[in-house]
Formats: sequence, structure tokens, C-alpha cells
Amino acid sequence: MHALESAGPPRAARHHPFRTLGSVLLILLAALLSLLSVVAVWANSIVQDTDRYVATVGPLASDPDVQKAVTNRVTGAVLAQIDVDALVKELTDAASQRGVPPELSQLLGNLKGPIDNGLKQLVNSTVERVVTSSAFETVWVNGNRRAHSALDKALTGRSDGAVKLENNQVVIDLGPIVADVKNQLVDAGFSAASKIPAVHTTFVVFASKDIGRIRSYVRVLEILGGWLPVIALLIAAAGVYVAFNRRHALIGTALAVFVAMLVLGIGLTVARDVYLDHLPPGASQAAAGSVYDALVKFLRAGVRALAAVALFTAAGAFLSGPSRVAVLTRTGCRRGVRGLREGATSAGLRLGAVGRFVHRFKRWIGAAILLVAAVVLFTWSYPTTAVVVWTAALTLVAFALREFLDAP
Repeated sequence: MHALESAGPPRAARHHPFRTLGSVLLILLAALLSLLSVVAVWANSIVQDTDRYVATVGPLASDPDVQKAVTNRVTGAVLAQIDVDALVKELTDAASQRGVPPELSQLLGNLKGPIDNGLKQLVNSTVERVVTSSAFETVWVNGNRRAHSALDKALTGRSDGAVKLENNQVVIDLGPIVADVKNQLVDAGFSAASKIPAVHTTFVVFASKDIGRIRSYVRVLEILGGWLPVIALLIAAAGVYVAFNRRHALIGTALAVFVAMLVLGIGLTVARDVYLDHLPPGASQAAAGSVYDALVKFLRAGVRALAAVALFTAAGAFLSGPSRVAVLTRTGCRRGVRGLREGATSAGLRLGAVGRFVHRFKRWIGAAILLVAAVVLFTWSYPTTAVVVWTAALTLVAFALREFLDAP
């Protein structure tokens, strides 16, 4: 008794400022690396995963803005190969050979304007029919699938094939589409189209004066894509471990990651406006915007998914704490589950050995549930917000089931 009295009240743990500072710096670094990790995984998927790339650019074949831009591009390329003056001369020569009066031949020579306008309408309608057909979607998807390796080379500095780097632009050769339009014009009775040579006009997928720098960034992110998430997770764990109050540190880490995702989401929106403002003259802003949105679609999905994980983690860490709200929430949930268990027991349910096992290893079972949820999210190829929400819901159901089976 004397020894206990002389010991006095327990002394509060000393808070070393350098330890706290180290924890904060590690958490901030982890948040920054989480931002880079999302970008790295996205860049890695675009460059190395052909199916992911096709899923990214495939829907562009049915995008109205892209279809309009391709139609205008191909129409211009086809019309540039047709000599309207030569067509009018052939028409007047044929009329003269058939004995048409000179006045009528001269009148035919003045039809250059109407013929030119009619030709433009014919070619444009033919191109539009080709570009909006389901056959074009098939050609577009198959062409992009075959060209994915060339896109890899374009983004890593080795350019050849259907997708290549030209004048700081990533472009796709539309030659096959021109050939299809040529065949349809001939089939429609416009025999002059048969004289159109092989044309290799292009459609710009991405254009930037800083394409060389972007290419270097993509290459670096491609290399680090598989390691950055692991490094970020380890640094975050170190930051939480070093902290005096690890639950508060976990909440801070989750909120820091959420803020990083918020900054990245805003940055993508700002980058879109900056990119469209620096397009080359004559480029279609609507089509470029559609291409940009398609390319960053899965990046935005990754941002939302990680932000959701961060929020659920922060909420879980908060609800496990001693605050009044957390205690009331846990108490209400436990009472609800216990009420269900008591009702089932009254109906004849006997938990027996299962209930005793769950009661004995309750903490370990909870840790296992969290570990399984973390493994699912970390090993899922491309988790979406829906995947995160369903994982969180199933985790809550698992904890409720654990509480239900806990029968001492």
C-alpha cells in the first residue's frame, strides 16, 4: 500500500516535438505520393494495358464531336485530291464532241461553282455515313488495338506505325477511312473518285508544345507505377506508427489523402482548360475536349475511389475513438445486433462453440476482416467508387455478423 501511495499518479507521456514533426512530415509525404500513385497507375495502364487503352479510346468512335472532326478532316483530304476544273473541262469537251451548241458548252463551263458545292455535299455526306456507321466503330477499335504498341512508342519516344509523334502531336493515320470513302464514292457512280491516290491524312489525338516533357513524365510514371502505391502505403504506416496518438494520426493521414485527391481532381479540370487554350490553330476544341475527357476518365475514377477509401478510413478511425458521438454510435449498433441475437436465441438458435470461439478471438477476427478488405482494394486491378462502397458495406456486415455471433 505504501509503495502504491508513494508512486503517485502516473506521469503523462512526454511528447517529443521531433517525433511529432516526423510523423506530420511522413503523413504529408504519403499524401503527396498517393497523388502521384494514382497518376502513375493510370499512366502505366494506358501505356502497358491494351484492353485498358481500348476501353479508354473506344467510345470516342461514337462521340459526335470526334465524328464531326474526323468527317471534316477526311472531307477536306478527299476534296483536295479532286480537280473540279478538270471535271468541268471533261464535261465541256464531252458536250462539244456530241455536237452541243457552243453557247450550251459555254454555259456548262460556268457550272464550276454549283459542281463544286454539289461535290462538297456528296463527299461530306459519304464521309459522314462512313464515320457514323457501326463498321467505323469496329475499324476504330481494332485499329486502336493494333496501334497500341505504337502509342507506347510515341509516349516513350520511339515513334513509328499508325500512331506516331509529329510536330509535338500524337496523331492517327486516317488513310483507311479515306480509302473506304473513295470506294463508296465510286460505288455511288462518281467515277472520278477512282483517280484519288492513297491519302494519309491524320487525326490529332493529343497535341502539346510540351509533349517531350510529358513523354518523359509518362516514362518515369510507367517505371514507378507498380511501386509508388506500396511506397506511399509504407510511409503512411510509418507516419501513423511514429505518432503518439495513432488513431488521430490515422484520421489525419486519411484526410490528407482525401485533400490530395481533391487537389488532383481540381487540377485535372484546370488542366483541361489550359490544354484547350493551347491547341494548334484550326483544331476542334470540342473533339479535343472529348479526347481529353476520355483519356482521363479512368484517372478521375481512380481519384474518386481513393478519396472514398480515405473518407471511409477516417470515419472508421473516428468511430473507434472515445468521443461521445463514436460511443453512442457503437452502443446503438451493438444493442441492435444483440437484440437480433436474443430474438434468434429465443427462437431456438444455439451458437455453442461458434459463439465461444468468436468471443475468444473477437479482436483477431476484426483485424482479419479489415485485412481482407484492404487486400481486396489493394489487389483490385482498377477499383472504382462502387467497388469501394461495396467493400465498405460488406465490411460493416462482417463486423455486424461478428457481433451477432459473439456469445460468451
